[in-house]
Amino acid sequence: MCRITVPYFSTIVISNAGPWQVPFPGTAILSLIFIKDKRKICMEKQIVINGDVIIDIPSFYREINRVFMSGENWQLGNSLDAFNDLLYGGFGAIKSNEPVKLIWKNMEKSRQALGYTVTKQYYEEKLLPGSPFNKEHFREKLAALDNGTGQTYFDVLMEIIAEHPNIVLQPLNEE
Repeated sequence: MCRITVPYFSTIVISNAGPWQVPFPGTAILSLIFIKDKRKICMEKQIVINGDVIIDIPSFYREINRVFMSGENWQLGNSLDAFNDLLYGGFGAIKSNEPVKLIWKNMEKSRQALGYTVTKQYYEEKLLPGSPFNKEHFREKLAALDNGTGQTYFDVLMEIIAEHPNIVLQPLNEE
């Protein structure tokens, strides 16, 4: 544990030898960014996603719930809209529009896991008889995917993350 005293601020305690170490894999921590005159301070929350455990869409949401929702008494469903809402903050690990560094360990493995095959299956499930989803929308998505111009599930996730200017994505490939 170390203590840092910054003029005009209280003493800040950082455990596990420094702000760059995650106390428990997949938990949110705060790191400190000092700005020029050391009178301004920006708290940046770091959130770590473990790409090694992501093998399909349900495992992606299990990891997201483990990392973002550990302090809540409910969990997100397997929904892109829910993931987007989560990144706006107000519940889970992101409490507001605070600065967040989203570190995605072994992101390339997740890109492969959430690629063409999983995305095709996802779209085909939306087209099953009795499905309440907009079938025309998902037929178009599936056709685009099949002809090489559509987005994979991973691509959609990257687009959602990019829509949140307070979140900086940092891939961390450890293979």
